[in-house]
Amino acid sequence: MSSLDQDRARLLEILKKDAFFKEKIILSSGKESDYYIDARRVTLSAEGAYLCAKIILDMVKDDGVSIIGGPTLGADPFVGAIASQSFENKKPVSTFIIRKAPKAHGKQKQIEGPDIPKGSKVILIDDVATTGKAFVQSLEVMKNAKMDVVKAICIVDRDEGAKEAIAKYNCPFQFIFQISDFLD
Repeated sequence: MSSLDQDRARLLEILKKDAFFKEKIILSSGKESDYYIDARRVTLSAEGAYLCAKIILDMVKDDGVSIIGGPTLGADPFVGAIASQSFENKKPVSTFIIRKAPKAHGKQKQIEGPDIPKGSKVILIDDVATTGKAFVQSLEVMKNAKMDVVKAICIVDRDEGAKEAIAKYNCPFQFIFQISDFLD
């Protein structure tokens, strides 16, 4: 088993232990579900942030992209880990966070982080994708900012429409895990 396979297995183990709950819950999409994945319980831990960053950096290593980010609050916990680990690996990437709406004061930005030149190729990330609503909103923001999103990646795809929603933007969609990895 490769080091990366071991990292994926460990990430799945801690997600199942610390972030997966079998209980009725209303999701941000408004749907009711029999289970919930609170990935922030893992992505805000040192080990979880490290593993997510390492795996995502491996997933994008051949994409020639030096900018990675995503919607607040899903991407917030692990974008810093991605930036830090990429720098340590001597392949630095900048990261960004997309606000739900432009800031009402200051520079009134919706995309926070280092300036991203128009036309830049970027990767979008999020923790859990259900219907893809957060990705679609982020794709719209990036499109309006004249950015080229080359891929969208989430930690867990709940397989409830995100892939199809993102496909409408001709954006490849990848995930580290599918919901079937949790429901076996």
